[in-house]
Amino acid sequence: MEAQKEEGPENLVVFRGQGAFVILNRYPYTNGHLMVVSNDHLASLEVLDAATRAEMMELVNISTLVIGDVYHPEGFNIGINLGSAAGAGIVDHIHIHVVPRWMGDTNFMSTLGETRVLPEELGETQARLKKAWPGAA
Repeated sequence: MEAQKEEGPENLVVFRGQGAFVILNRYPYTNGHLMVVSNDHLASLEVLDAATRAEMMELVNISTLVIGDVYHPEGFNIGINLGSAAGAGIVDHIHIHVVPRWMGDTNFMSTLGETRVLPEELGETQARLKKAWPGAA
């Protein structure tokens, strides 16, 4: 699991907090698509302790600020998919998606070709966001 991997470009971690971490989505919808993930392998919000829930929301807030500074999106989709019926790709590990959006950012490639075209490799995205994260060296 990404949470336990050594720091580096392979694990796509942008920031580690006390009870949660911020990671790039390996299959992003857009450049800068992050996930805020609990350190504990738990399936839903109600089983997280209050401190972790609060930290996750603060990390979502910081994520929007950092993505805004780096990519200048026109909006965001922020969401949680709880359970496989809701589309959760990782059913047993709570995470919050932070997806930057621009007008017209969906096109025929996604719809007809079932392919996403991203102008930046994940390693570059990780480096840019880590550098812009508050307190980064």
